[in-house]
Amino acid sequence: MLKRIQKIAHFFENYFSKLKSVLEPRQFLYISSVLVGLSAALAVIVLKTFAHNVFLFSQYLNTKLHLPYSKSTLPIIGILLTVFVIKNFLNGNIQKGTSQIMYAVAKKRSVLPDKQMYAQIITSSLTVGMGGSAGLESPITITGAAFGSNYALKYRLSYKDRTLLLACGVAAGIAAAFNAPIAGVLFAIEVVLTEISITAFTPLIISAATGSIVSMLLLNEDALFSFKSIQEFNSKNIPFYIILGILSGFVSIHYARNFRKVEHFFATRSKNTYRKALFGALILGILIFIFPSLFGEGYEGIKLLAANQPEKLLENTLLEKFESNKWIIFGFITLTLLFKVFATGITLGAGGNGGNFAPSLFVGSYLGFSTAYFINMLKITNLPISNFTLVGMSGVLSGLFHSPLTAIFLIAEITGGYSLMVPLMLVSSISFAISKHFEPYSFDIKNLADKGDVFTDDKDKNILQSIDVKRLINNNFNTVTESKTLESLIEKIASTDDVIFPVLNDDNKLIGLIYLDDIRPIIFSAFKVKFTSITEVMQPVKDKDVVDFEDTIETIMNTFETTQQSILPVVQNKVFIGFISKADILEKYREQLKELVIE
Repeated sequence: MLKRIQKIAHFFENYFSKLKSVLEPRQFLYISSVLVGLSAALAVIVLKTFAHNVFLFSQYLNTKLHLPYSKSTLPIIGILLTVFVIKNFLNGNIQKGTSQIMYAVAKKRSVLPDKQMYAQIITSSLTVGMGGSAGLESPITITGAAFGSNYALKYRLSYKDRTLLLACGVAAGIAAAFNAPIAGVLFAIEVVLTEISITAFTPLIISAATGSIVSMLLLNEDALFSFKSIQEFNSKNIPFYIILGILSGFVSIHYARNFRKVEHFFATRSKNTYRKALFGALILGILIFIFPSLFGEGYEGIKLLAANQPEKLLENTLLEKFESNKWIIFGFITLTLLFKVFATGITLGAGGNGGNFAPSLFVGSYLGFSTAYFINMLKITNLPISNFTLVGMSGVLSGLFHSPLTAIFLIAEITGGYSLMVPLMLVSSISFAISKHFEPYSFDIKNLADKGDVFTDDKDKNILQSIDVKRLINNNFNTVTESKTLESLIEKIASTDDVIFPVLNDDNKLIGLIYLDDIRPIIFSAFKVKFTSITEVMQPVKDKDVVDFEDTIETIMNTFETTQQSILPVVQNKVFIGFISKADILEKYREQLKELVIE
């Protein structure tokens, strides 16, 4: 069977290699976008089907066999199995979150390891499929991106085309997961690509449409996240949508900051992966026992809220007998949305694999519901519960991922219409503005952005960050030591074109620089050359006048600006290692400018 699969794969590889040789590059790119979209869609079908069936199985255990702890037990098993697979089959490491996609684009020339084409599917299936409180969308987008990246490598496509096909895989993954092709395209543009031309839209649209079509044809409709009935938008409710937008912004900040705290907590825990996994999984099990809707992606709970059936969330909980008490329901749902970030952080921190896309929709829907439910309880007005539940999702998604367009069109597409466009725009934009003010970067990439390792919305900064400055350091230099006389330097000047000479102490640490122009009046006087020491003619170097080997490109350019120098010395632990030229950086900038804009 394996040999047969290999033969089929080899046949198609040869076929597409020949196809590439006879087609125009743009035509081959269009065909490639279809194949990448198809691959991403099949990954979605596997993940979604598995997760949905496990959810149904847990429901069966709960209702038919009356096993109240099944929902708490399955996630523990799932996380431990995930850790086992990562430790024994994936070299003990797997990268999580969409940040690795942006890192690959910015720093790895859009190259993702080939293991990401299957590692994310396996591990996230075990974690989320077994009830871990995370989402499948991040693993889906990483898998799609890996398909696009490795396909482009296989057929030796350029960096531009490789980046575009990587983005095609991301777009197809989101499109297939939600049957939302427009949202898929927008997510790829807002989150992955920072520079794009109009002509690049075509492959993205083709790939997203392919993913959506395959998902519709092959994926069970029950596994899709969609809503058929919503209420008409009433302009009188605009003030309450503004309130929801403000709340969404601050809840997004709450989520981002607490997720990082939980992530840091587990990162500093025991190095024994199984002990850490068991510790975290047990806490998660307790949370799910108290708040059963934290189980898995949580989409079933969102559907119940949108249908205004919140009392069903209390079934098989400690508060089941209070299902007719509106204040208990409100409190339960509010606490659930606040604890979701801890459940997701624990799931991923303990060793599970998943993402924060679905949790952001979960938190947003619960926030929208609780806002409308509370106002209705106070009898201030009668707000449409389902509309607020759906619009709340766009608010938190926009605030967390800094992707307002994706948030707007995703909810518009999964509701099957655009009648909520005005409140979606209001809530998403307000939430985004508040979150952006307090958290300049999307929480998923904040750590990388702070280090300058991913692209931002600053075009010049993106291009500079893509430059590997370490490759521009000139190690071909002539040094002199502080104990020598000027005679030894004259010998070096006679055999080199250098105009700057670093002065080192006995530990090879940089203490000063000698400029040829400064010593021209001296070198023609034999007396002065013989009796002048190196330290007399050197210019002492201060820390602010040198570049550290670990400095970011932004810091280096700032140093050039403040020192007004065209060449700067580079040190590592104060040991001199070479020079870097501003002209070399600007030349590399021009080269990168040609490469980075996707056409």
